[in-house]
Amino acid sequence: METILIVDDSEINRNFLTSVFEEEYNILEAADGEEAIALIDSCGEQLSLILLDYIMPNKNGLDVMKYISDKGLRETLPVIIVTGEPDADMALDVYEYGAADFVYKPLEPRIILRRAKNIIELYRHRRDLESELDSRTNALKESRAKLKKINEYIVNALGSVVEFRSLESGLHIKRVSSYTEILLNHMKEECPQYSLTKEMIDLIAMSSALHDVGKIGIPDEILNKPSRLTPEEFEVMKNHSVIGCAILECFKMDTDEDDSEGLNFYRCCYEICRWHHEKADGKGYPDGLKGEEIPVWAHAVAVADCFDALTSKRVYKDKFELEKAHKMIVDGECGKFSDDIMKCFVLAKDELFRAYNEIH
Repeated sequence: METILIVDDSEINRNFLTSVFEEEYNILEAADGEEAIALIDSCGEQLSLILLDYIMPNKNGLDVMKYISDKGLRETLPVIIVTGEPDADMALDVYEYGAADFVYKPLEPRIILRRAKNIIELYRHRRDLESELDSRTNALKESRAKLKKINEYIVNALGSVVEFRSLESGLHIKRVSSYTEILLNHMKEECPQYSLTKEMIDLIAMSSALHDVGKIGIPDEILNKPSRLTPEEFEVMKNHSVIGCAILECFKMDTDEDDSEGLNFYRCCYEICRWHHEKADGKGYPDGLKGEEIPVWAHAVAVADCFDALTSKRVYKDKFELEKAHKMIVDGECGKFSDDIMKCFVLAKDELFRAYNEIH
């Protein structure tokens, strides 16, 4: 049986309410607000309803309502206020603290019984719905976590294939991902207009691993040429961004829907792959995008990739020192990046250097 707590300083009123409810409910009684609070402390989770007199010695009904609210029970423990003095201000006060209903003495047994049952059923139904929602939410989180692991595996596998073919260090992907995350964390704080969230930043950092997946389609004699490319060879190399998008099309799933931020895994990978060589002044490739036409995630990966390229040894060049590489990017020697990105690149300098030393 469910339990009801009857709180009233009048023994006659308590006896009356007990007679109304005792056939269908367990009854607990309190003669004032202090006794009620003690009972709520000891068995609050067992209570299905409180019938609470408003005017009492020691602590009144409003004091008890405040206590229930402070304990965080107002959403799960319904309270019916019982009083013999109609007062609009008093009613507003108790409703503000979460009272479920308000009734006046003298009470009609059948009406108070029905109102109590309705409220108990309403709160029970709400608890059941919340429990079902929690269960479904947890199941969805587990499903998304599994999908994320699968995506990470695919991303890392494809990224590693590219690095193996191009004779680059297997740490290139890890560094670009780390640099991208550092930059975007600064942008989240410094540039709220981009509405970046932690979830989006995690997704972008993971997707960055596929920025060069199109290099799979570049001939070895160009990809691993131990000297600078000719203009004609560079035009072939530039095709890697478009080839990568064609590869990603093969992995696109119809179920890849937008998440709450409007950014999904496929879209993020695709735009990074295609546009991580675009420049803010339109002098990049393959589409010559300018300024805000370039998604912030693709632009951030572009800077991260550029910084790693400068600070890493390649078959055709030696690496630059960190300070020199950072200054080259800030000074525009590697092309024009957005002012927002550059502001965060400067702010992130120490973190980028630290990440470089940790990953090498």
